[in-house]
Amino acid sequence: MDNKKILLYGLVISLIIGVLAPFLACPNPDGLESTAEKIINEKTLHHNLQQIGLEEEGTVVPSPMPDYSIEGMGKVGEVIAMIVGIIIILAVAYGITVAIAKKN
Repeated sequence: MDNKKILLYGLVISLIIGVLAPFLACPNPDGLESTAEKIINEKTLHHNLQQIGLEEEGTVVPSPMPDYSIEGMGKVGEVIAMIVGIIIILAVAYGITVAIAKKN
């Protein structure tokens, strides 16, 4: 199997996962987010930050698609965010591959 077929199959599988993921993912937080919610809440966070002399400042750069979604679009926004993410990652990976291939 040549590299173009492998790339095409990978892209198709990625897009299928991207379209299905918002419908199959559990709506409840899990892993690190769930643990953080159990251990710390907003009141405790502010108290702890005040104790060490810091303030919560938010993010350095706001995300264009926070929580893997587009605000106000529901599941369609989540699917679009996933597809945009897949295309961006594919473009970055392709660019790195081309740059490395030119060096060699």
